[in-house]
Amino acid sequence: QVSESYKPLVVYIPDPEIWFERAVPLAQRRVFLEQVEERLDKISGAVVLIASRSNDDPEFERRSKLVNTILSDFSMQAKSCSKWRNHTVNLEDIYHLFVNTVNIYPPQDEKSFEEWKQRLEHDKTIYASRKSIQRIQKVLELHNLECQSLPILNTLELYLPLARIEKAVGWALNHYLSSCSASPSIDNGKLSIPLQSLERALAMLKAQDGRKVPATPTKGLNLTTVAEDEYEKALISSVIPSGEIGVLFTDVGALEDVKKALQELVILPLQRPELFKRGNLTKPCRGVLLFGPPGTGKTLLAKAVATEAGANFISITSSTISSKWFGDAEKLTKALFSLAKKLSPTVVFVDEVDSLLGARGGSSEHEVTRRVKNEFMAAWDGLRTKDDERIIVLAATNRPFDLDDAVIRRLPRRILIDLPQASSRVKILGAILSKENLEANFDMIELAKMTEGYSGSDLKNLSIAAAYRPIREFLGKESEQGICINGETVQSMLRPITLDDFRQSMTQVCASVAFDALSMNELRHWNEQYGEGGSRKKRNFGFMI
Repeated sequence: QVSESYKPLVVYIPDPEIWFERAVPLAQRRVFLEQVEERLDKISGAVVLIASRSNDDPEFERRSKLVNTILSDFSMQAKSCSKWRNHTVNLEDIYHLFVNTVNIYPPQDEKSFEEWKQRLEHDKTIYASRKSIQRIQKVLELHNLECQSLPILNTLELYLPLARIEKAVGWALNHYLSSCSASPSIDNGKLSIPLQSLERALAMLKAQDGRKVPATPTKGLNLTTVAEDEYEKALISSVIPSGEIGVLFTDVGALEDVKKALQELVILPLQRPELFKRGNLTKPCRGVLLFGPPGTGKTLLAKAVATEAGANFISITSSTISSKWFGDAEKLTKALFSLAKKLSPTVVFVDEVDSLLGARGGSSEHEVTRRVKNEFMAAWDGLRTKDDERIIVLAATNRPFDLDDAVIRRLPRRILIDLPQASSRVKILGAILSKENLEANFDMIELAKMTEGYSGSDLKNLSIAAAYRPIREFLGKESEQGICINGETVQSMLRPITLDDFRQSMTQVCASVAFDALSMNELRHWNEQYGEGGSRKKRNFGFMI
């Protein structure tokens, strides 16, 4: 039923065949079509239903004409006689409810096609801007605020999810209240924010984006339109555009040799593909493995690589391409690489790759797991892959010795991310504590010597525990004096972090991996056999004696 207050009304249904297959059981599809048709006939007034489907099949046009002929035959039948009674119902019958078919094709000549694409991108930008205005309006209403000139606010080329809009509205409110000399303007019980305050807040968001990301983010990237089928759409949540990662190589302390290797192996082929087109020996590497103990910065390095290269980042685990439906896992795996091609340049990051591409042939291996591994490797480096595709698979694991031999072959560059030495720990601590209030003459070298065996993650956890000690002491003094101090003055009253804070915190946060542990010896032994770098010298390990 459609209320008169909602008319005129346009109902848009993209790809109805998909929800028809999922929502309606096979045995009930005939009854469903009959009931929907009967109810559509009862709708009167200015109501239009529009469905759409995408198809690049050359036979699609011929079938569309055939469908129109069938629809014409159906429409000539009496409404009292159901057209579905003597008809075998299939998925495409859902389109028979829409009696008018219009085929839309892009222009054939190159000049018109370019103008058509530019117009399409322009329309997408305008639509995204209008959606942003609607979201801002909702946030303002939620906080009992309003802006009379909101419709003319310029939100072009700005990514504005609700979280960023909340931040921008807060900045605009603070700016208005701090700058207005008279009483704030209130209309119908709502505080009215001027357009200038919102424009200033959006300018601050733009400036913040400019500081975070040096590479130009992908403009006009609409993932919902890039993904064609349901399997690619299921992977959209795993895609992070380059402009939204916000991690740079400067955020990763130490690991200078690893950064240099990733610059040559991954970033340069993605940014300068023309350098690698001549000959066969300079073709870019298709896979890189980062292995090492937990907490040494493997995932952080992968994010920094995608940001520095200006590439889209697809992060997957075994759960990303798993499904309870038979055969869907292989289709999701195939859709992963087809989506990566459309978003090229792309970094496909496989975290804990041993859980997804472990050695085949084990007694506990399931048939589905084996098929997923085979499909993944075929799509990665199979007959249909092309050398000019700018897709890099970046894998990370703590257990490289559990990987399948075929996977190791497809990861020709294997880099050990070991526990940091004292000089590396100084750089890591410098990156972690760069914005903290430290005591004068804080000895970073002494702290690095104290934290022998700590990984980068351990050092961050230790720094967090040390930073809490001045806060704990301040709260204790407040409790003794029976007072509570609020406002900006609190930060100035907290004492600086001292080296003794770290000594005391080491009783709470210790190293998560021992330098001479069995797992570390196994990693170093595997690195001597398959890895690269400066750790190829023969050593005696405890588990080999």
